[in-house]
Amino acid sequence: MTAREGFLERLLDAPGPSGFEVRAARVWREEAAGFADEVHTDVAGNSIAVVNPAGKPRVMLAGHIDEIGLQITHIDDEGFLFIDEIGGWDPQVLVGQRVTILGKDGDRTGIIGKKAIHLIREEDRKRAAETRDLWVDVGAKDKDEVVSMGIRVGDPMIIAADLVKLAGDLVASRAVDNRIGALVVLEAARLLSTEPAAAATIAVATVQEEIGGGSGGGARSSAYALEPDVAVVVDVTFSTDIPDIEKKELGDHKVGGGPVLTRGSSVHPIVFERLAEVAEAEGIPHSIQAAPRATRTDADSIFLTRAGVPTGLVSVPNRYMHSPNEVVSTADLKAAAHLLAAFVRSLDVETDFTPR
Repeated sequence: MTAREGFLERLLDAPGPSGFEVRAARVWREEAAGFADEVHTDVAGNSIAVVNPAGKPRVMLAGHIDEIGLQITHIDDEGFLFIDEIGGWDPQVLVGQRVTILGKDGDRTGIIGKKAIHLIREEDRKRAAETRDLWVDVGAKDKDEVVSMGIRVGDPMIIAADLVKLAGDLVASRAVDNRIGALVVLEAARLLSTEPAAAATIAVATVQEEIGGGSGGGARSSAYALEPDVAVVVDVTFSTDIPDIEKKELGDHKVGGGPVLTRGSSVHPIVFERLAEVAEAEGIPHSIQAAPRATRTDADSIFLTRAGVPTGLVSVPNRYMHSPNEVVSTADLKAAAHLLAAFVRSLDVETDFTPR
């Protein structure tokens, strides 16, 4: 992954909250155009890159490109912006953050405000802040000035936190979940463009996963249109190598420890076994995670599409999920892409996913 650190940084720094993914998706498609046989987008905003389009079986590799963000719900007469969440935030990490507002006339900077601790009653100081307690200050003197800046109700915003490099191969970014999934599936397709497989590889950067729990987001519509014979979703999962994490509930997954393979719920048992066998054969370190009810990923949207899609889930361990500084290992990204490419190469037209 080192040779393409520029792509990693461009992709993670591009803004793309759920429902407003166009700028991040454009970066992804520009990269895909350098090697894929076909690159296009659909009306939902999903981006698709195909390698060996005539191959069999048709393999869908999906990673969602949206990130969590915020949206303006009201602008008051004094020029303060009130907000709601796009996706799931812990409001405690929002207080005092700088934000980038994606306005119609360009990006604007704001600050998330909250009443100073000195002014909060003693009995309220221990109460967790809620998003409705917060506002965004762009420095405007009144509502008219806000409007003149090209800012409107409904405009999305992201935390202003670009990628930073930490010790070793670790990086931190606000958009790790799950821009890195979109990156991994594209890197797997790139590997398959240089060492062709019998299968057609269809990498998809899906949209609206963070808010698509009911509708299925872009994963459901793209899987319906593409009619894959098998799918593998790439997302992030909780690393359990930080203090005060209960491994009995979540398993043992370390940043830098390799990809995580999920069993249960919407994961097809034959796809899981083949992924595990390929990981062992390729010497790829990995761990296994149980999902007894739901994976809470795009896999939940894909596996029941049409008559059913045999679906697997490969995850990357992630520290500080849904915060301005999520942390992953670039070695894990490379290993996950290697695993997906090897999985696709293991398939041929005779591969049968019917449980017997």
